[in-house]
Amino acid sequence: MKKTILITGATDGIGFLAAKKLIKQGHRLIIHGRNQAKLERITKGLGGVKSYLADFSNMDSVVEMAQAILSNHKSLDVVINNAGILKTAQTKTIHGRDIRFDVNTLAPYILTRSLLPIIAETGRVLNLSSAAQAPINIAAMSNFVQMDDMAAYAQSKLAITIWSAELAREYPKGPVFISVNPGSLLATKMVKEGFGIDGKDLNIGADILVRLATEDEFSCASGLYFDNDEGAFGSPHQAANDRDFCDQFMTALSSLTQNDINKCLNKAH
Repeated sequence: MKKTILITGATDGIGFLAAKKLIKQGHRLIIHGRNQAKLERITKGLGGVKSYLADFSNMDSVVEMAQAILSNHKSLDVVINNAGILKTAQTKTIHGRDIRFDVNTLAPYILTRSLLPIIAETGRVLNLSSAAQAPINIAAMSNFVQMDDMAAYAQSKLAITIWSAELAREYPKGPVFISVNPGSLLATKMVKEGFGIDGKDLNIGADILVRLATEDEFSCASGLYFDNDEGAFGSPHQAANDRDFCDQFMTALSSLTQNDINKCLNKAH
């Protein structure tokens, strides 16, 4: 069955390759990117798919994208929150937060929460996690704290892993929420810039996203973490199993994002 699938960060790397594979299977694609010229070129190359421009380090831009999608689309079957960042010259965003938290954690949360009214209960939300996960400094999620790139990235990836599981608890009837490590050190721009290596075959990551998005075997996997290094569901960082910590984290996340989510939902109604 053809699905309508939104992929963020789809102008290169795993997201772009997954988009090509999904289009080949006959699915309807909606893609996101942050560079206008690149997005237009990729959109044309993919056969004129619907595309949206947004800077995920700016929550106003995320809100505008969510509002536009709600206005233009009646339903979504799959959302793949693929956009992410590890290393950049400017790590402090206009909101006074670390860019890794804003792009990797808050932006996809705002987008997902805002789009839930049009995501089918039988649908899926796939969140790009990582094998690199580290305990979250909750205060640093709200106010910029200087830290090295990998520390910020690893915290942001545990954060998206936790909220994936928490939304699965909140919506037991669906959609399905799955966090996924698509594979460590794949040949992405992020890996090249962050580690100075070419990385492993991108198909490793793209293929698991396609499978998770489309195959029936994952329809009952809500709240789970798929570790593609192992090729199976596994256990995220132990902090994800700490009920008190997860409650504290979700309270902070909700406080940071609720106004932006309300802007989208109020306009939709």
